[in-house]
Amino acid sequence: MKKLEIVEADLNNPKHAEALLFSTDQYARDAMGMKRPLKEEVKKVLVEKLKNFPCYVGFLAFMDDQPAGVANCVYSFSTFKAQKVINIHDLAVNPQYRGNGIGEALLAEVERKAKKENCCKVTLEVREDNRARNLYERSGFSYGEPRMFFMEKEV
Repeated sequence: MKKLEIVEADLNNPKHAEALLFSTDQYARDAMGMKRPLKEEVKKVLVEKLKNFPCYVGFLAFMDDQPAGVANCVYSFSTFKAQKVINIHDLAVNPQYRGNGIGEALLAEVERKAKKENCCKVTLEVREDNRARNLYERSGFSYGEPRMFFMEKEV
């Protein structure tokens, strides 16, 4: 039987830093990511920049002690509720581990942390064509009322 472990990322721990880079890169290579690996210059600075970003919180999945997935999150703030929010920026399960409940376990750990930190909600964005939408819906995420759209403008 395979052993699944979900941990909060400690980026001072070399095993965690390596797992975060590996899993984030796997996500970037996926069709739901950018379909290309992270740039080398990004890999060189990502962990250090996340360590110095006070709003970062991350979670790692290990299956039999091997990196299996990641949830890279940031804290934001709801002015309407005057409480913190956790936004899941990246949620990814490495291809060879999909179908083992890792996505659900990562989401549950993010929710546990949100409750512990007295957050009013957990947010995420998902592509319309992402099959993980079913996972998010099963886990209690909705499209909001009124329905919202995520927009971006690169600067």
